[in-house]
Amino acid sequence: MSHLLGVVWLSDVGHSLREAFFMFWETLWALVLGFSLSGAVQAFIPKSSMQRVLGNHRPVVVAKASGFGMVSSSCSYAATAMAKSLFQKGADFVSSMVFMVASTNLVVELGIVIIVLLGWQFALGEFVGGPIMIVLLALFGGLVLRGPLVEQARKRLLGGGAQVGHDHDSMSGVSAERQAELDHEPWSEKLASKADWADAASYAVSDVTMLRKELLIGYAIAGFLAELVPIAWWNALFVHGHGLWTELENALVGPIIAVLSWVCSIGNVPLAAALWRGGISFGGVIAFIFGDLIAMPLILIYRKYYGWKLTLRLVGLLYLVMVAAGLAVDRIFSAAGMIPAAHAGRQIVATRFSWNYTSYLNIVFLAIAAGLYWLYRNRARLGGGERYAIDPVCGMQVRVADAPAKCIHDGQMVHFCSDHCRERFESDPARHGASIRSRVAHSPRSP
Repeated sequence: MSHLLGVVWLSDVGHSLREAFFMFWETLWALVLGFSLSGAVQAFIPKSSMQRVLGNHRPVVVAKASGFGMVSSSCSYAATAMAKSLFQKGADFVSSMVFMVASTNLVVELGIVIIVLLGWQFALGEFVGGPIMIVLLALFGGLVLRGPLVEQARKRLLGGGAQVGHDHDSMSGVSAERQAELDHEPWSEKLASKADWADAASYAVSDVTMLRKELLIGYAIAGFLAELVPIAWWNALFVHGHGLWTELENALVGPIIAVLSWVCSIGNVPLAAALWRGGISFGGVIAFIFGDLIAMPLILIYRKYYGWKLTLRLVGLLYLVMVAAGLAVDRIFSAAGMIPAAHAGRQIVATRFSWNYTSYLNIVFLAIAAGLYWLYRNRARLGGGERYAIDPVCGMQVRVADAPAKCIHDGQMVHFCSDHCRERFESDPARHGASIRSRVAHSPRSP
C-alpha cells in the first residue's frame, strides 16, 4: 500500500511539473516581449526629471508619477528600488509609492501575460483597478504616510542606514552614469545605435536575472496548486454564494495569499490562474494580482529601506487599497456583465505540444531572445557602456574612472561596485574568474 501511495504521489508531482511547464510555455512569448519592451523603455525613456517634479502628492503630481511608472520597469524589485531612489533624492513619499504601484501594475507586459493565462477581462480589470488603487493611495497616504516617520526614513536612506549602496536585488544592468548619457542622446541616435540597443538588452537581461527565481517559484507553485489542491479545499477557503459578503471575503483573502506565497511581479499571474480555477471571485483575483507589492520579500526590502514602523503603515495601507480596488472592479464588471464564467475543474492550459499560434510565436520570440542575449554579451564590442566595466560578482556596470573598489586578477584590473563585491571575489576568485574570461573573449581585440 505504501509503495502504491508513493507511486501515486510521484505521479501527481509529475503532473504538477508538467502543468507548470506548459503554463510557462503558454506565456513564453509574452514574457520575452514584456522584458524586451521593458528594457527598451528603461534605456530610452529619460528618468532624470522624475524626482524634480514629484515634490508633493497633488493631483497633477500623482498623474505624473503614474505616467512615469507606466513607462518604467514592471519588475517589482526594480520598481521598489526606483521608488526608493526618487524618495531619497527629494520626491514626496506618497508620490514615490504611486510611481511604484503604476510601475508594477499598469504596464503592457503584465497585461499580455494576464490575457494569455486568464483572459482579457482580467487584464482590463487590472487597468481599471490600478487607477482606483492609486487614487485611494494618494488620498489616504497623505494622512497615514507623513510626519516624523517619513523624515526619519529619508534620513535613514541619506545616512546609509538602509545599506542602499549595495542592494543587488535592485540593481540594473546599466550604471547611473551610463543611463545619464542615454537620457541626453537624441531619439534618432538612440534608435540607430547598436550600442544603445545593447544597453537596452542589458536592462532586459538584468530584469530576467533578477526575477528568474520568482518566475520559477511562481510557475512551480501554480502547477502544484492546480494539480494537488482539491477543489473542495479551495471551496472551504473561499466563501461562495453569499453575494457581497463573498466578494468582500475573497478580496480580503487574495492579498494575504500573495503575502504568504513569496512570489512577486509577473510570477504571481500563474498563481492567480490557479486561484481562479480553484473558485476565488473575480475581484479576489484582481486583489491577489495587486498583492505582489506586499509579498514577503518586498516587505523585508521596505523594512530595510524605511524601517519597520513606516513599513507597517505602508503595507497596511497598500493592503486596504488593494482590497478596495478589487471590490470596486468586481462591482463594476458585475454591473456591466463582463465577469467571465468560472472554470473550476478545467486545466489552466493544454498540457501537450501542438502546432498552434503559441508555438509559432514562441519560436519567433526565442530567436528575439537569442538576439538580445547576443547584444548583451557583445555590448563592449558594439560600444555600449564605453568607459565602464562589469562587476564580475553582481553584474553591475561600474565607471572605470571612479570605481568604488578594484583589484588585480591574472594581470588584469578588475573593477567592482563596492568593497563587499571585491571581498566576495577575492574569497573565491575561481568562481567569478570565468565571468571575466568570458567577457574578455567577447570584448574587442586590442590593436
